[in-house]
Amino acid sequence: MTDTHTWLPLIFCSLSVPLSLFMWLGNVAFSKFWHANEFEESTVIPPTRWLFSTLAPLALMTIALRRKSVNKSGAALGIIFAFILSISNHAFFASLAAFFFSSSRATKFRAHLKRKFEKDFKEGEGQRNWVQVLCNGGMATQLAIIYLIDCGSSERPIDFGKEYRSSWLGVAIMSAFACCNGDTWASELGSVLSKGDPYLLTTGRRVPRGTNGGISLQGIAASLMGGLLIGLVYYLTVRYTVDTHTLLISPPQWPLVIFGGIAGLFGSLLDSFLGATLQFSGIDKDGKIVEYPNGRVQHISGLRILDNHSVNLISSIITGVTMPLIALKFWPLY
Repeated sequence: MTDTHTWLPLIFCSLSVPLSLFMWLGNVAFSKFWHANEFEESTVIPPTRWLFSTLAPLALMTIALRRKSVNKSGAALGIIFAFILSISNHAFFASLAAFFFSSSRATKFRAHLKRKFEKDFKEGEGQRNWVQVLCNGGMATQLAIIYLIDCGSSERPIDFGKEYRSSWLGVAIMSAFACCNGDTWASELGSVLSKGDPYLLTTGRRVPRGTNGGISLQGIAASLMGGLLIGLVYYLTVRYTVDTHTLLISPPQWPLVIFGGIAGLFGSLLDSFLGATLQFSGIDKDGKIVEYPNGRVQHISGLRILDNHSVNLISSIITGVTMPLIALKFWPLY
């Protein structure tokens, strides 16, 4: 019987070329129809960009499936999200890739310890489904669609003076991914690196490991590092995809790294606050943390209003909207 892992990448690679060519031809035809009297060449996305934006998401999700980091539904939605992000701006796709690979590694870090206190912990296949992909990447993808419609398919530096809309959307998308990555690093790494039980953010009392809203110094540091990684990847992509002349006349781009770290920290703390107040945490008879109440579960904190997916989505939305406003005030002009 043929191994799926052998022929699946070949099928994806063979499909990427005709798919990208078909989309490029459609783009050319639409541009000619839309600008019947004054055809603008800039509205046509180059065929090489269509090819990359088709091949790279397929390759990313193929790797994810082979590593059992997502199931089939998560991979299918992930391909769509990755395509939209890549065709809009390669820095968006790079941020997604950095978030996906680093958060997957963080989830699998010391998995044998997490299994002891997390009731719903699942290692391997099916770990991320379409709901998780939607809640972690939905905000960024919606903003990428707005970017594509309003700013076109291109990489642009952050310059609130000359490129306000593209800069606002760029910082927002980066911050949304930094929020998700910072929160994942905090929960997945902080829970197994800290020597003692965490503190509940709202009350400061000790709570069992895995409790929603629990924080530790190790988790806070991990959230900052997770956000810094996304900011660094975004900065490097801008640095090597935007032409040198444009970068020379633009403000410095290094603050992307700093704001990425801030977004990771802010998003993680916001996630913890929502988890401590609006997400139920209890401990069952086996000493494991559960997110649903019943007669055999001892309540620890929170109300059963939101689940973990909803908390992630709300945190990424608030962080994505807030960080551009902060960056607008503090971004250096020269």
